[in-house]
Amino acid sequence: MLNVYLSGEIHTDWREQIIAGAKGLDVVFSAPVTDHAASDDCGVAILGAEENKYWHDHKGAMVNAIRTRKGIADADVVVVRFGDKYKQWNAAFDAGYASALGKSLIILQPPEHDHALKEVDAAALAVAREPGQVVEILRYVLDGSLPG
Repeated sequence: MLNVYLSGEIHTDWREQIIAGAKGLDVVFSAPVTDHAASDDCGVAILGAEENKYWHDHKGAMVNAIRTRKGIADADVVVVRFGDKYKQWNAAFDAGYASALGKSLIILQPPEHDHALKEVDAAALAVAREPGQVVEILRYVLDGSLPG
């Protein structure tokens, strides 16, 4: 069985595509909270309101880090998706953290990010362009079969 942590952008359905494509494989998936509002507000919802936006965000980041660290630490494979929109510093941080822990790292990104992510890509064991390629990597790791 593989434990796979799906990190990165939350604005597309790439996670659902991977999970659906991996149906029947011996894989367990985990991920950060992908409800943007819940993720942003978890700290103040649990620990109390903050007047200053910095501390509001800081509380949320700390509470989310508990989930993220646990998910990455427990994972056999970490998939980090960099999407087309927004600067995804948290995704880059997750990739670095996974690499530092010696996790097998798959980066999922469009070609236009190749230059900006060259150091991240250099730490990865694979750079995929489409969610289906991630599924095929997982299938190959589990049973040695190639696509087709």
